[in-house]
Amino acid sequence: MSAAVPSPASPVAADRSTAEQTRLRDARRSTRARRARLTARASVLAVVVMILLTLAGAPLRTLLDQRSQLSQLEQQARELGASNAQLQTRIDQLNDPTYLEKLARECLGMVAPGETAFVLIPRKGPPPSAQC
Repeated sequence: MSAAVPSPASPVAADRSTAEQTRLRDARRSTRARRARLTARASVLAVVVMILLTLAGAPLRTLLDQRSQLSQLEQQARELGASNAQLQTRIDQLNDPTYLEKLARECLGMVAPGETAFVLIPRKGPPPSAQC
């Protein structure tokens, strides 16, 4: 036998195997310590957080629905504002005596007293229609 290689029965090999076993045991303990253990306190906290998230879901959904509805109503208000502006312009036109006289002459074929009306009839097709 060689003196460089200790036999398993020798005290040096026994010390090494004991040292290895101690090192492996310490490594297992540190691995267990690093692992997150689910304690009763942690599980109660997790349940409470889940309940709070569930309860916060309904108001959050309502908030998002209301924001969507608000943007739709704002768009509708802009469209109605533009429509109101067009209608106000039309009202102003119809209150103008000059515009009313023009409409009466073009659409109704009316003439002022003492004037002579002439109507031009096209040779082909229907007569052009005035915007009345």
